[in-house]
Amino acid sequence: MRPGFYERPVLEVARDLVGCVVTHGGCSGVIVECEAYHDSEPACHAFVGLTPRTATLFGPPGRAYVYRSYGIHALLNAVCEPEGIGAAVLIRALEPVSGIAQMRARRGLERLEELCSGPGKLTQALGIGLEHNGSDLSGGSIVISERPASWREVQVALDVRVGITKAVELPWRFCAAGSRFLSRRVRLAKAV
Repeated sequence: MRPGFYERPVLEVARDLVGCVVTHGGCSGVIVECEAYHDSEPACHAFVGLTPRTATLFGPPGRAYVYRSYGIHALLNAVCEPEGIGAAVLIRALEPVSGIAQMRARRGLERLEELCSGPGKLTQALGIGLEHNGSDLSGGSIVISERPASWREVQVALDVRVGITKAVELPWRFCAAGSRFLSRRVRLAKAV
């Protein structure tokens, strides 16, 4: 990614991540769904302030914030905004591009649309775990790269975030319009 890409408002970064490619463990996929989180709103882990768990969120932008959800799944986030502000983009779904046989083996599934259609599914498919927390998303083991030519003009739809109980009204979920790889259908379908 270009220098300074992540050191911008989290809502801008989230919108611009749709269509970018995540690569890890011999596999890759295009981001088709993500959600923004900021320390100013109660659904964000950083809302409670700086703790050992949230330290990565307040750290330098362009790092992976990987945490365990419900004691089961590792979830991948891209830390955004200047250091000292707790903000990140949760990567919610990918369209598989390469390493599909390995994704199928890791997930124990055949259907392409089910391999990465959720934040816990995509980390399992790509082999991402808690040990990747804090890694550099430009040159570390997990790399997020710019949109390929075929995704440069992707239409992005806006919706409310999924699976949270606080700040549920915020339309901070960004999806590739019409994608069949989303974790959930877009309800608002407002283009941005």
